[in-house]
Amino acid sequence: MEPYELVVKGGMVFDGTVDEPTLADVGVRDGRVVAISAAPLVSGSARVIDACGKWVTPGLVDVHTHYDAEVLVSPGIGESVRHGVTTVIIGNCSLSTVYADAEDCADIFARVEALPWDAVHGAVQKHRSWDDPRSYIKAIESRPLGLNVAALIGHSDIRVAAMGLARSVDGSKPTDRELSQMIAMLREALDAGFLGLSTIRSSFSKVAGARHPARQLPSTYADWREYRALNDLLRAWGRIHQCTPNLTRRAEVARFFAQSSGRLHRKPLKTTLIAALDISADRKTIWAALASAWMANRTLGADFRFQHLPVPFLMYGDGIDLVVFEEFGSGEAALNIRDEIGRGALLVDEDFRRRFRKDMTKRFSPRVWHRDLSRAHITECPDTSLVGLSFAAIAETRRVHPADAFLDLVVEHGSQLRWRTVVGNDRPEVLNRVANSPSIQMGFNDSGAHLRNMAFYNSGLRMLARAWDAQRNGRPFMTTAQVVHRLTAELGEWYGIDAGALRIGSRADIAVIDPAGLVEAGDDYSETPMPEFGGMSRMVNRNDGAVAATIVNGHVVYEYGTFADGFGRTVHAGTFLRAR
Repeated sequence: MEPYELVVKGGMVFDGTVDEPTLADVGVRDGRVVAISAAPLVSGSARVIDACGKWVTPGLVDVHTHYDAEVLVSPGIGESVRHGVTTVIIGNCSLSTVYADAEDCADIFARVEALPWDAVHGAVQKHRSWDDPRSYIKAIESRPLGLNVAALIGHSDIRVAAMGLARSVDGSKPTDRELSQMIAMLREALDAGFLGLSTIRSSFSKVAGARHPARQLPSTYADWREYRALNDLLRAWGRIHQCTPNLTRRAEVARFFAQSSGRLHRKPLKTTLIAALDISADRKTIWAALASAWMANRTLGADFRFQHLPVPFLMYGDGIDLVVFEEFGSGEAALNIRDEIGRGALLVDEDFRRRFRKDMTKRFSPRVWHRDLSRAHITECPDTSLVGLSFAAIAETRRVHPADAFLDLVVEHGSQLRWRTVVGNDRPEVLNRVANSPSIQMGFNDSGAHLRNMAFYNSGLRMLARAWDAQRNGRPFMTTAQVVHRLTAELGEWYGIDAGALRIGSRADIAVIDPAGLVEAGDDYSETPMPEFGGMSRMVNRNDGAVAATIVNGHVVYEYGTFADGFGRTVHAGTFLRAR
């Protein structure tokens, strides 16, 4: 028998199904799992990972990321790897970097995903060696990947390439030739191994840059004739449609149910939307979403899932720079002005303030953010006496409207005023119920985006910690095996990629999780500079006691807070995962 190259010894092995774990050794050779044995394996000269008292699971799968630019300049993707993630999916929300040029990519990515325009532009311009999906995959595979990457093709990407950025955002409909070109681009991507198409309908997803500021993303201007033409191709190939719907037109979600339907002698279209959130602005939304998805799957024969973030949706803002202000007109107007002097002049204008107060207190408009400034607390400020206070409390002291107190502080301190608010998912009992719904899938981490606004890189660990804590306290809502399944094999199977399983013959993508360290997995975050993005400070999670090891294709790339030598530079651990 050939010797093993790696042996993970003495751990509780979860295979990715809902079956209970077994105490076993795992043997790895040539990047594959070749043995799972209750009897100790002879390790010989193999690298040994001591997993005694730990959980050995398939590597976690993160289905909603925006690492499209970061993977070019920092291909280790360490913030995910350190949390046991071994596979990520890029190209979400209509955004990819396959067809559009560097300037167009920067314009469609920067504002909606809160990424530096120069960083996106520089990454694509410097590293671009591709001109189609196949050469793009080759370029990604040539990078020293720290984990596996799969991709959706972005609708805004192909729309810009077919129509040009100007026409794609001015409300023009594509000509028959342009629509045929988009269909050909999608077919080319699917044939190369992309998982499907991502689109966006959200009205507060805007273009950055100087050419077409404040226009919505190209995908939002498409009509349903265009969507149907692309969906017909996805259905024929058995691939996926991912979308961010327009939450101000919630009835529009019914169109996605209809498109996903498998009735009338056709195949269902795999469809996933963001997001199943228990938003505090409207507590009925989560139940309506789950009920309607269940009905669509049951009565229409659809294959539909809402993506779900299994942790509280905690967001941070620097001054007024936060995507929630895109929800209403006055907030959008402020974000449209990028220079500090011009924005400051707007924020002190009384007519603007009147509109801002009205928008903040409007009661019956569709929204994601509650806009309750008593639930928005300052975390950093040059005036340290304000740290820990809500804007409503400060307003009461100053005898002004809470919206005016907020604007006054933004004018005075700009981006040095840092504050936080919980948008939703703040009721644990509801999170536990949602976690069991067959109409959701674990996702919507937005990893690699909103670098100053949120950090959900450890959401999988936090879900494991919540379930394990509930079990130990006699209030179980899911078994650990069920949670592992939802974070791994269920996603790999639905997206049609070779990920999420731990069995003989599977690729050796493994997370060794230390349950004693899961107590660290919370919403605390650190900040770290990103040299590749101009040194900007990024919100990150640090749970170094929770993951004993992350193994990608048989390479031990991370152990208890330490990355392997050459990680992201010379070690080629990950690969590009094509659709089955």
